[in-house]
Amino acid sequence: MRTQALPGRSDTASVAFRVAAAAGLLHAAASLFWALGGRWQLESVGEWAAALAQEHPVRVGLALGLITLVKASAAVVPLLNERHRSRFHQQIRLGGWTGDVLLVGWGTLSSLSACAVLAGLVTPSNSYNRNTMIGHAFVWDPLFALWGGALLTGLWLTRTLRGEQS
Repeated sequence: MRTQALPGRSDTASVAFRVAAAAGLLHAAASLFWALGGRWQLESVGEWAAALAQEHPVRVGLALGLITLVKASAAVVPLLNERHRSRFHQQIRLGGWTGDVLLVGWGTLSSLSACAVLAGLVTPSNSYNRNTMIGHAFVWDPLFALWGGALLTGLWLTRTLRGEQS
């Protein structure tokens, strides 16, 4: 059975896959910047990340380089998979369904949690860094949620109709 866009929805699905790829590539670009030694806004990920990068710059650079590759692949592969169907098309879509649930769930919950801390609705047991909370509330985690939401939209709009033959 071949996956194809539902009638009249292929343009919207195409845009959704492109938005998902762009959001994922933005995340990957930040990781690449930090992997190459940049430190601007690294603290917004967490104080632990800035401290670790200072203590072990080469190890952190290599780890962030790997993270960059994973994020970039996860961002681009679903888009390419819809344009050029390989023999692994369905497996990649299944991975996309799993990934989008994780991205939306993590991004939404983490962003809302950080907003609750910033608003004073929740008080962490330990002290917290305001810049870190701002990064999670308004940049990194909403970007995860956008990435997952756009991917979910694209996958939903291109799901297989029951009984459809390729």
